[in-house]
Amino acid sequence: MIETALLEQIAAKKAELDRLRPQAPHGLDNLNRSYDIELTYTSNAIEGNTLTAAETRMVIEHGITIGGKPLKDHLEAVDHFEALHYVRDLARQAAPLREADIRNLHRLVMQRSDPDTAGRYANQRRYVETDSGRHHFPSPAEVPALMGDFAQWLGAASATPETAFAAHRRLVEIHPFNDGNGRTVRLLMNLVLLRGGYPPVAVRPQDRPAYIASLQDAQAGRGTEPFDKLLYERLDATLGESLSALQEALTAPIVPAPPKPKGDEPPPDDCAAHARCQS
Repeated sequence: MIETALLEQIAAKKAELDRLRPQAPHGLDNLNRSYDIELTYTSNAIEGNTLTAAETRMVIEHGITIGGKPLKDHLEAVDHFEALHYVRDLARQAAPLREADIRNLHRLVMQRSDPDTAGRYANQRRYVETDSGRHHFPSPAEVPALMGDFAQWLGAASATPETAFAAHRRLVEIHPFNDGNGRTVRLLMNLVLLRGGYPPVAVRPQDRPAYIASLQDAQAGRGTEPFDKLLYERLDATLGESLSALQEALTAPIVPAPPKPKGDEPPPDDCAAHARCQS
């Protein structure tokens, strides 16, 4: 059971964010881009990508190749960042989420680093080693029906944090792809949050031990509270960052644009105004 105080704090921050957003419609633009790079770095790092946060930014913003780092790590960074464009586009649409949207998320996440499996359901057994032993995921033959049921539930669910975090857990348990499941489920979670007007949540590398342990607890039937608590706390922190960015945008001094030349006259030539510039 998540503490009532935490849920009330999140609700209050969300209400304030909704109130301020119309007053500064572009106040979160820079923060959103920064978030997308952070989400790319953190989600990939959890899966073993070796690029640092700064290196991820350089790869995305400048197309720089980082010496000594695998090509696959660079491709994963570009793929994930572009998949976030798709997430933000879907978040602005009102149509219910479909099974095809989830497969498209996976396709975008894997399109450069592993194009042969991008958007395709698993064709081999998947398992993970846990503290309780080897945990097997559903067989490839079971995946299509499970994904159909999951998509039906998701399409009818409201865009709330509860839905977002439940979608994360449920899709992890199906593990429908050979690889890229973690990145895909975190993108889907953030898609649901964005549809509900919440900021996306980054699971940071320092969160990884608690994150993995909480997923293993859920898979072993030991409850979902540790998992939910971690993500609600991350959501609370991200809401605070978004509020600070909006409040800063609203209080920033307005710098007037330079005056336009009158009529059709060209702007004055600074050089022509000084005798020493004349020939």
